[in-house]
Amino acid sequence: MADTQRETMEYDVVIVGAGPAGLSAAIRLKQLDADLNVVVLEKGSEVGAHILSGAVLDTCGLDHLMPDWKERGAPITVPVKEDNFYLLGEAGKIRVPNFPMPPLMNNHGNYIVSMGNVCRWMAEQAEALGVEIFPGMSCSELVWGEDGRVAGVVAGEFGRNADGSEGPGYEPGMELLGKYVFLSEGVRGSLSKQVIAKYDLAKDSEPQKYGLGMKEIWEIDPAKHKPGTVTHTMGWPLGKNAGGGSFIYHLDNNQVYVGFVVHLNYKNPYLFPYMEFQRFKHHPMIAELLEGGKRVAYGARAISEGGFQSIPQTAFPGGALLGCSAGLVNVPRIKGNHNAMLSGIHAAEAAHDAIKAGRSGDTLTDYDKELKSGPVGKDLKKVRNVKPLWSKYGLFPSLAIGGFDMWTNTMGFSLLGTLGHGKSDAEATEKADKHTPITYPKPDGKLSFDRLTNVAFSFTNHEESQPAHLKLLDPSIPVGVNLPEYAGPSARYCPAGVYEFVGTGEDTKFQINFQNCVHCKTCDIKDPSQNINWTVPQGGDGPNYPNM
Repeated sequence: MADTQRETMEYDVVIVGAGPAGLSAAIRLKQLDADLNVVVLEKGSEVGAHILSGAVLDTCGLDHLMPDWKERGAPITVPVKEDNFYLLGEAGKIRVPNFPMPPLMNNHGNYIVSMGNVCRWMAEQAEALGVEIFPGMSCSELVWGEDGRVAGVVAGEFGRNADGSEGPGYEPGMELLGKYVFLSEGVRGSLSKQVIAKYDLAKDSEPQKYGLGMKEIWEIDPAKHKPGTVTHTMGWPLGKNAGGGSFIYHLDNNQVYVGFVVHLNYKNPYLFPYMEFQRFKHHPMIAELLEGGKRVAYGARAISEGGFQSIPQTAFPGGALLGCSAGLVNVPRIKGNHNAMLSGIHAAEAAHDAIKAGRSGDTLTDYDKELKSGPVGKDLKKVRNVKPLWSKYGLFPSLAIGGFDMWTNTMGFSLLGTLGHGKSDAEATEKADKHTPITYPKPDGKLSFDRLTNVAFSFTNHEESQPAHLKLLDPSIPVGVNLPEYAGPSARYCPAGVYEFVGTGEDTKFQINFQNCVHCKTCDIKDPSQNINWTVPQGGDGPNYPNM
């Protein structure tokens, strides 16, 4: 592969990923200088195809980028009217009043949106400014400059055979070179991982922490539909097995987003996050809402949860990490899109100033400084102790102590300082002999569904003749280590049924059904042996989310 000859195209700024961060950066660059050459490369079949988010949107980032977004027809039309929070038991619920919660938890002024549709609209705004956007273009490699900087990316390689050899219709892809390269790949991006490792960008930060977010779109009985209603729950069914909770958002057209998040630092390898989600829907409060309705879409995505203390150095020679590639989600608010947009704006302004000054390929230190000391850093710093408190003490102590800490942070101080996270999520997984298997009820096909049935509602497709994009560093580990020591957790932590152990005894084999992959990245994060490396399949493959 090293001697493959490729055509090259040169730009001022190359942006990997057409999510809210990448598109905000592209728009801001063209606002600052219409003559800048800016390209956005998106691995999904179209912009929005791989976007999955809750989402209740705080529009502060968009207000900064395009104050007239309403007049421009942004698909942001369902304001939050009601905010509910419940602690669930197996059959009952306790409403938590809103008044003790810090002001930052208030959803007044926010909107229930499909971020996929918001990104499709943002792409239209970007193209109207002259940004070039190429969907279906996976960025499979970084291009390194002779001075060791990131000089560009390789995009659009197609047609390799399953064994990695070049097929009859092989296309080598192109090298897209930029004065600066922005990586806005979302959580646990494959190129971002390489850059963080090469430049040791995380050496001064805590380990990044993650959650697995799973989401279904339901069309419900119009009599039960209350547009603008936001409900969050914690407690059952996870209990002490894992941190996490749910979200239920009523948007328009009698549709409801039903989502469930499991924090990936759980200890018990028998935990089955997808089945916890399916079980959750049988709670009387949820079942009553969904009965008579139908699920119309499904998807899953990892969420960065480390917060302020887990943000790595975000600027490196030749580029920057944006949005979830840097880990900018505010965990208690369950919001990250506003910070992703702000990061794109900050990166664009730093790159514009550098290019205007005649620089290229250097480290945009102004971006990293602005990200951490500006509105994004301030937003995340206030809530920095909520996640480590939850991880260490569990749900109820973290609600009390974390709530108190958020209140004091609104006044500018914290009695706790900044708490650490400790172990990575992979290291948090304990050996199977320390735990008891968990029995899950069989899905009923009405409220709950098996994984493969639900994956069909993610509209996922991968060309089966290509090499598997899920790479094992050591093929012997799944059967030799993970199965006997951890009871084969990959068969459970994947929300798409990609991994399974086939056969028994000495005939057991580890099977990777990469065609099912919804690009959530959980395997790359949670595998206890850190033996799975998620890489990009060929462009356009993966889920095709309608309006997630």
